[in-house]
Amino acid sequence: MTPSSKRSDARKVIISCAVTGSAHVPSMSPYLPLTPADIATQAIEAAQAGAAILHLHARNPVDGRPTPDPAIFREFVPEIVRATDAVINITTGGSTRMTLDERLAYPRVARPEMCSLNMGSMNFSLHPLAQKIDEWRFDWEKEYLEGMEDMIFRNTFKDIRNILTEFQDHGTRFEFECYDVGHLYNLAHFMNLGLVKPPFFIQTVLGILGGLGPDPENLVVMRNTADRLFGRDNYHFSVLGAGRHQMPLVTIGAILGGNVRVGLEDSVYLSKGVKARSNADQVRKIRRVLEELSFEIATPDEAREMLGLKGAASVKF
Repeated sequence: MTPSSKRSDARKVIISCAVTGSAHVPSMSPYLPLTPADIATQAIEAAQAGAAILHLHARNPVDGRPTPDPAIFREFVPEIVRATDAVINITTGGSTRMTLDERLAYPRVARPEMCSLNMGSMNFSLHPLAQKIDEWRFDWEKEYLEGMEDMIFRNTFKDIRNILTEFQDHGTRFEFECYDVGHLYNLAHFMNLGLVKPPFFIQTVLGILGGLGPDPENLVVMRNTADRLFGRDNYHFSVLGAGRHQMPLVTIGAILGGNVRVGLEDSVYLSKGVKARSNADQVRKIRRVLEELSFEIATPDEAREMLGLKGAASVKF
């Protein structure tokens, strides 16, 4: 991509929507999509509302437990593809309870345009939230949340190298999820090895217990560090704020020249004390904020061009 084409996209903001995730449990919100039909419906509505990228996990339709089962993914991903032209971004993070082979089970057969890739092992926990839930919908949820206190989210250098090497052959590019400054240096390490090439799509994740805190100053640190390591013309910056920090942080990220990610994976709220009734609610809200700030919203095809993606015709859904 030439510098001139980058400049023409300077005011286009990519909205990503993370539809369901694996960290939130069903008791946190009645609106969290659990079944393939609900995930498909909410993803399609989010794309219609302006999300160019849909970040997808799967859940067991019986009890909402996160699952890596390719058969479950196949119940909703093709439906989303038929109904939208959004970029489909399949998780390789899965959940902290899954093995690496389980996490890669569907991406290996689907060969999507984009996958998420966590850039380092870390403590990743929502266990304090268990104390705020009085009634549990399913019997697995309480232990799942409380058990995060003694879990490590494994993403070793070897794990990352193996994923990068394997998916190079598929032409899949990555949403590099960076929860701390060190994760940017990990990405630079793989750049220096020649395993990743620009333009990078860096998703800065703030507000997860175990990662960098949700302070605006930390966004500036992450942005400046990425500039030093990669050069601003070689990457696209995006921001994810966990929980109640979602909307303020992603708005600041856009003002700093970045893109945004919303969705019920990251926060179940629309505003203080008000649950989002759908992923599209959050997409519509951040789109309204961005357009009031005179930003233009990137279409899926514009996002593909900006991120150097292989195109929807080259996937195996």
